[in-house]
Amino acid sequence: MTNDFIDSVLQQLLHYKELGEKTFAQLNDKQLLWQYNEESNSVGILVKHLWGNMLSRWTDFFTTDGEKEWRKRDAEFENDIKSREELMQKWTAGWMCLLNAVKSLRVEDLSKPLAIRGKALTVTDALIRQLAHTAYHVGQIVYLGKMQLGEKWETLSIPAKKHQH
Repeated sequence: MTNDFIDSVLQQLLHYKELGEKTFAQLNDKQLLWQYNEESNSVGILVKHLWGNMLSRWTDFFTTDGEKEWRKRDAEFENDIKSREELMQKWTAGWMCLLNAVKSLRVEDLSKPLAIRGKALTVTDALIRQLAHTAYHVGQIVYLGKMQLGEKWETLSIPAKKHQH
């Protein structure tokens, strides 16, 4: 493998970061915290979860388990973000940690071992896992935006063709 893999992962992560941010820009502060029901996540909850995940997985990732003792995963699912500013601080902190970690990698690092919840993975495996996890939750963030805005939603990709009669 070459740095093409690391570059590709980085570009994909940046794409999902942008999709999240374009969704936040379309929502008002109340919509960022809206939940379909008590069992559903809000945009704010998903941001908190991604923040906790990214910080835990990518802080000292070669020397400590990716599930840090200081992480409070259950608290990530409490809908208690108070403002757009707080949401953006968490979003930015999580992404900075993740992106700095990815940018620090070299080809020779990809086959090195690391651990997540005691399970041994290679850096390549951890990157694929992170990319999939991030895409999954950013997709949920985008869908929450579309649900709430309906026809006012500004698409983030190629617009669907309307049925023509």
